Amino acid sequence: QVQLVESGGGSVQAGGSLRLSCTASGYTNRRLCMGWFRQPPGKEREGVASIDRLGRTTYADSVKGRFTISKDDAKNSLDLQMNSLKPEDTAMYYCAADGFPVCRLGVGSVPKMGYRGQGTQVTVSS
Repeated sequence: QVQLVESGGGSVQAGGSLRLSCTASGYTNRRLCMGWFRQPPGKEREGVASIDRLGRTTYADSVKGRFTISKDDAKNSLDLQMNSLKPEDTAMYYCAADGFPVCRLGVGSVPKMGYRGQGTQVTVSS
């Protein structure tokens, strides 16, 4: 069983930056495929970024060049650095993971991963 806890959300003006973090327990990062997805109010879940066990990353077109996903296996943590934030980035952001041997590939699969955290709110004002 994997437990995921997010932190780092908040409110920021357009153009600003936030860094989200996710700490995993119950499983070592090295055996997890992980990612971030978001759900804006009244809208469907959207995969934002993913990272596999080898560190290969994928991003949604809407965040490419602005967001960076990274993981620290020593700390069992996953981060999402978000720069140049836009009002349309406003959403609840969730950390998600698949445990070995499962690994759903591609950013579009992140909302379907087997484990997810409780979410952290990101609000971007214009």
